[in-house]
Amino acid sequence: MTTDVVDLCAQLVRFDTTNHGAGDARGEREAAEFCATILADAGIDSTILESAPRRANVVARVPGDDPALPPLLIQGHLDVVPADATEWTVHPFSGIVTDGYVWGRGAVDMKDFCATVLAAVAALAATGRRPRRDIVLAFVADEEDRGEYGAHWLTAHHPGLFTGCAAAISESGGYTYHVRAADGRKIRLYPVGTAERGTAHLKLTAKGRAGHGSRRNDANAVTRLVTALHALAAHDWPVVLTPTVEAFLERTGKALGVTIDLHDIDGTLDRLGDAAPLVESTVRNSVTPTVLTAGYKVNVIPGTAEARVDGRVLPGTEDTLLSEVDALIGPDVEREFLARSRAVQAPVDSPWFDAMSDALRSQDPDAVVVPYCLGGGTDAKAFNELGIDCYGFAPLWLPEGFDYRAMAHGVDERVPVEGLRFGARVLEHLLLNA
Repeated sequence: MTTDVVDLCAQLVRFDTTNHGAGDARGEREAAEFCATILADAGIDSTILESAPRRANVVARVPGDDPALPPLLIQGHLDVVPADATEWTVHPFSGIVTDGYVWGRGAVDMKDFCATVLAAVAALAATGRRPRRDIVLAFVADEEDRGEYGAHWLTAHHPGLFTGCAAAISESGGYTYHVRAADGRKIRLYPVGTAERGTAHLKLTAKGRAGHGSRRNDANAVTRLVTALHALAAHDWPVVLTPTVEAFLERTGKALGVTIDLHDIDGTLDRLGDAAPLVESTVRNSVTPTVLTAGYKVNVIPGTAEARVDGRVLPGTEDTLLSEVDALIGPDVEREFLARSRAVQAPVDSPWFDAMSDALRSQDPDAVVVPYCLGGGTDAKAFNELGIDCYGFAPLWLPEGFDYRAMAHGVDERVPVEGLRFGARVLEHLLLNA
């Protein structure tokens, strides 16, 4: 069976592992068996663990040269979000390789990295090389929903599989980000995730007095809810500079030759230019209204109105955010959690970050490696609960003008062939030296 990273990525894409949420998923078992077969061909034993029928996870341990060193966990998810084939240029599960790209749902989120991992460990095995330390591999289900059948289930029911792991790497970091310096030079940034915001998904419920739509009603639940949502949406959330964000601003500013003023974040973001999108969503908390439910007939004022809001929380700020939410929505609106997960923060200045930086520069000597904070969330939240420092590092070379961030969950998702091969070489370097 092939171990070329491009072929592996294309084959993984061809498994329709669509996750519709609420337990409705497909194809994870077949994709897991494929990963286990590739590992077996490389002489690596693995275990397939099902959290529910066909909700499969693969875990393996690759022995290293120095068993005294704490293991590194490499984890990635096999499920993908739905795709409407009528919107795509190619079928979303074709895995076609054309025009220098592998096309299909999951090509960048995140079957590319799963393929990179399989290719890297297979390459080491084929040449008789071993990683410096033990490597624990986890290919999991259900990340595109709540992780209840994947990472969170594994860490709750099989924590012993990850005993001793000091750090983990996974999606959303280590890719090329092209920016222009103040003097016109082109710079290749490689953001490595050292933090990610926590999740506070909330249901807001306004209660009032039901009545006829033609009559005055000072206890209209819809009005109370809309007033609360407007207050949340219009609120100017204060700047909170976490260690990761502050380090990103200072190091990126230095590379670009622009002035960084930590007391004037909006001005600083303007000066960062093309680099600003990497940080602009993580200098503050956010609470975004997303779902509204109220009423059943145009001439009836309902007694209850509900909304759902997507809260994202920087490390160490949840209590402050919730207190501010309560003040903004007022006494007539109740809140409760729909989903809650804490923020993740790993050390910025650490041997792990240095090793990732060295691995990137082994293939791109001009790489400018900077820490950054993910605005959303990943399965790192599950593994971090075990005391593992989690980093976003899925190395990938990207050509200038390629909108990688728009690919995830987007139409015509695709990943560059040369980017995959770059990533496999970087990961090999990391395994041998970290």
